[in-house]
Amino acid sequence: MTDQSDEDNDVDFWTSRRFLIAVGIVAALALSACLVTVNPGEAVVITRLGDPVRVITHPGMALKLPEPLESTVRVDLRLQTTPSGLHDVGTRDGLRILVQAYVAWQVPGDSDHIRQFLRAVSNRPAVAAEQLRSFTGSALEIVASRFALSDLVNTQPSHIKLSLFENSLRQQIDRQALQVYGITVRQVGLERLSLPTQTLEATIERMKAERDTVAAERSGEGERAAAQIQSDANRDSRILIAQANVDAADMEANSRITAAGIYKQAYSSDPQLYTLLRSLDSLDAMIGPNTRLILRTDAAPFRILVDGPNGGNNLGRSK
Repeated sequence: MTDQSDEDNDVDFWTSRRFLIAVGIVAALALSACLVTVNPGEAVVITRLGDPVRVITHPGMALKLPEPLESTVRVDLRLQTTPSGLHDVGTRDGLRILVQAYVAWQVPGDSDHIRQFLRAVSNRPAVAAEQLRSFTGSALEIVASRFALSDLVNTQPSHIKLSLFENSLRQQIDRQALQVYGITVRQVGLERLSLPTQTLEATIERMKAERDTVAAERSGEGERAAAQIQSDANRDSRILIAQANVDAADMEANSRITAAGIYKQAYSSDPQLYTLLRSLDSLDAMIGPNTRLILRTDAAPFRILVDGPNGGNNLGRSK
C-alpha cells in the first residue's frame, strides 16, 4: 500500500508540474503578444480596429492588447533624402537653366504629424518621396524666377547667392510638405546646375558684350587720361617756352646793354678803329655767299675799302 501511495504522489507531482509549465508558456505567449518594442529612430502607432489610438515615440517596451484587438504600425522617423530630378526652369533675366536638387526630410517625432503622415500616404515613404519631387519641381520654377543667372553662376564668389537660393527653396517646399503630408524638410541643396545650348550661347554673347563694354570704358578712361596728360604737357610746354622767351629777352637785353658799353668804350679808345670794325660787321651781316651787290665804292660802308682807316688823308700822305 505504501508503494502504491508513493507512486500516486509522484504522478500528481509531475502532472502539476506539467500544468504549471503549460500555464507559464501560455502566459509568456500572451505577454509577448501584449508587448511592443520601440526601436530608436522609429515610432509605433497602436491601432484599434484600424483607428490609431496611441503613438509611442520613446525607445523601449510598451504594452498593448493582443492581436487582433490592437495592432502596431511602425513609422520610420530617420532622415531620408530624395532627388528632385533634372528640371528646366527660367531665371529672372529670362534665361533657361537645368537644375537638380536633393531634399532631406523626415517625419517629425510628435503624434499629430505622425498620424497625418499615416493618413496622407498610408506609411509609405516612397509615395511621400514622389510627392516631394513634384513639390520640388514647382518650387524650383518659382524660386528660380527670383534670381538672375549671375546670382547662381559667377566668377566673383561674393556675388553668388546659392545659399539664399537653397534656403528659399527649402522654405517653399517645407511649408507645403508639412501642411499636406506631415513631414518636415530639413535641408535642400543643389546637386547639379547646367545651361541648355541656347542659354549657353546667350550667356557667352552677354559676357562678350560685358567685356566689350568694360574694354570701351577702359579705353575711354585711357583716352581721357592721355588727353589730360597731353593738355598738361602742352600747358607746361607753353609756360616753359614763355619763360624761356622772357629769359632770352632778358639775356638779349643785357647783352645789348653790355655790348653798347663795350662799343662805347671802344669808340672812346679809338673812333677810327671802331668805325672800321662796325663797317665790317655791317658788311658781314649784309653779304652772304650768294649775295651780288653793285654799289658805289665811295659809298659807306665800302668807302673804307678805298679810303682806308684814315680816309683820304692817308692817301694824300702816301702820295
